[in-house]
Amino acid sequence: MMDRRLTPANGRVAAAHLLGQVEAQYFTEGEEVSVSADVADLLKSPGGARDRQLTYGAAVTVYERYEGWAFVQAQADGFVGYVSEEALGLRTEPTHRVATRATHAYAEANLKTPDRAFLTLGARLCVSGQSGAFLETETGFVPAGHLLPLDRPEPDPVAVSERLLGTPYLWGGNSAMGIDCSGLVQAGLLACGIDCPGDSDLQARALGETLAPGTPPKRGDLFFWKGHVAWIADPQTLLHANAFHMAVAYEPIASALARIEGQGEGPVTRHARLTGA
Repeated sequence: MMDRRLTPANGRVAAAHLLGQVEAQYFTEGEEVSVSADVADLLKSPGGARDRQLTYGAAVTVYERYEGWAFVQAQADGFVGYVSEEALGLRTEPTHRVATRATHAYAEANLKTPDRAFLTLGARLCVSGQSGAFLETETGFVPAGHLLPLDRPEPDPVAVSERLLGTPYLWGGNSAMGIDCSGLVQAGLLACGIDCPGDSDLQARALGETLAPGTPPKRGDLFFWKGHVAWIADPQTLLHANAFHMAVAYEPIASALARIEGQGEGPVTRHARLTGA
């Protein structure tokens, strides 16, 4: 059975490459656009529950526009859902990404001028020039030190994720305004140029090599539970977005294992190490 989170088909419309695999009234190649909102909820159904979020500059393919909603697939991880049409703009060709927890785009190359946008870690922008300590983008002037070229991947996904320490926990969140366990892992990996699915169960199937039980953990490993994932920050410490702290937080591994199992969520189901780590 196809996973509806990764299958661009809703009964009325489906992606052209699914012809013969699913039923739909029509099939289309779709339209490539970019997210123009600071953060956009990706919903299970129009006006329904949030599955994930898309951040500024994210590339999506639109397969249908209907009553103010767009049925889309995110190009970064293949996640499918509905976003408000108001959150979408023309397709852009980003050159840089936000490398800090968050930043602002200003009306001018001056921090005292009005801010035009709140841009979270991983947001993508088109840089067209530089004015002093600011880079000029399509949405305003952004501090140059807050951006990195897309062709310069970072070396340590845990270090990227650590920039979000203290960020409030948000189910399905993918931004500095709120993030969940799988969103935190994805943020770190995408900044390092490593493909990463959106949800923890998908990540458990796709990421790294499975290690034998009892293998000593090291920084950059991942622990998976049913419905949860955490980074190993060091051999004694987890880094994860979790509902116990309601934030991105460090937690001693031993106490986290006992707490999670004591809550009835079971033991670690997989210990993974990223290939080449």
